[in-house]
Amino acid sequence: MAGEYDKLVRDEIPGIIEADGERPRTHVADEDEFADRLAEKLAEETAEYRESRDPEELADVLEVVHALRELDGLTAEQLEELRSEKAERRGRFDDRIVLERVTE
Repeated sequence: MAGEYDKLVRDEIPGIIEADGERPRTHVADEDEFADRLAEKLAEETAEYRESRDPEELADVLEVVHALRELDGLTAEQLEELRSEKAERRGRFDDRIVLERVTE
């Protein structure tokens, strides 16, 4: 697993690396860096899910969403309320509509 990563990882990853006999070099992100790293992680996990369609990757996306929610000071209920309100105003994805173009 040796290599350069420069990315946010789950809390237990350094311990797992040590248990494998390797030495991780880490630092703790301040709030601004953490927000940036979470945004990067969201893109990374979304791309991995898009490629694989593996439910484990979808769970990773959700974990990052929860971390972002907490960073923004939102409860799970508040985020769900926002999601629900937007779904009421704009709809969901139940009808599988693909917008091809809009003309005047």
